Amino acid sequence: MKKLKLYIETSVWGFLLDDDVPEKKVATEAFFKEIESEKYDVFISETVMAEFRDAADARRMKLYKLVEKYDPVLLEVDEEVRSLAETYVQNGVLTRNHFRDLLHLAHASVFGMKALISWNQKHLVKMKTYDLVNAINRIHGYHEIQIRTPQEVIHIEED
Repeated sequence: MKKLKLYIETSVWGFLLDDDVPEKKVATEAFFKEIESEKYDVFISETVMAEFRDAADARRMKLYKLVEKYDPVLLEVDEEVRSLAETYVQNGVLTRNHFRDLLHLAHASVFGMKALISWNQKHLVKMKTYDLVNAINRIHGYHEIQIRTPQEVIHIEED
C-alpha cells in the first residue's frame, strides 16, 4: 500500500509539548505513533523551521529534538511555492499578514501532499480555506489537498 504524503504544519509539533488542551495533545500523540510506525511519509518546510526559530529558547530546542526524532523531509521555500502563496493572497484565501500559513498550503500543493496537517483552525483547517485553495489549485494545475487535524488524518484512506 502506498504511503500517504503528509505535510505537518507548525501547530501540530507544538501540541506534542503543550498540556493546556489535553484532547489535542492525546490526538497528536496518537498521530505521531502512526508516524513512528512508518505509515506515512512526512514533510515539513523551511517555513516550519523559521516558526520554530521564533519560539523561546527552551521550547525551540524541544521542537528541534522532535524534528530530529521523527525525521521529516525538509522542503525548501522555492519560487514556485512563493508564487502559489502569492496567488492565494491575491485570491483572498488569507491576507498577507498570514503569509506563512499560505506558504504551508503552497508547500503541500506544490510537493503533491495528500494533506496538510494542522491544529490551526482559525486560518487553515476551515471549509473556506479548503474550498478556495483547491479551486485555485485546480486552475493552476495542482491537485486537491486535504486540510486536516491530526485527529482526522488517522482516518484518511488512500483513494
